[in-house]
Amino acid sequence: MSLRTKLPDKVSQALKKLGSDINEARRRRQITTTAMSRKAKISRPTLTKVEQGHAGVSVGNYASILYVLGMADRVADIADISHDQIGVAMTRKQLPQRVRSSKPRLAKKRSK
Repeated sequence: MSLRTKLPDKVSQALKKLGSDINEARRRRQITTTAMSRKAKISRPTLTKVEQGHAGVSVGNYASILYVLGMADRVADIADISHDQIGVAMTRKQLPQRVRSSKPRLAKKRSK
């Protein structure tokens, strides 16, 4: 992630909480950082960044760590559509099959 990119405060706070929760879950299970990084197939510095809530770490690394902790099912629920208040308000019949960009259409020339 670029150092110039400023995340919304809520996003930064959520990542810090996620990292802190992962750290506590690992320690509750008495898993060392060495063992966790080996099981998750990541480096120890990457694990440290995850536990600090760094935004530049790939979501795959977060998912691997959650898998090791036995929490992989939660990854699938991150964007669960049943929790999408805007989407739930719309009926499935109203959803378009495809979303297209609105390009101006050129008028067809009629042939005589």
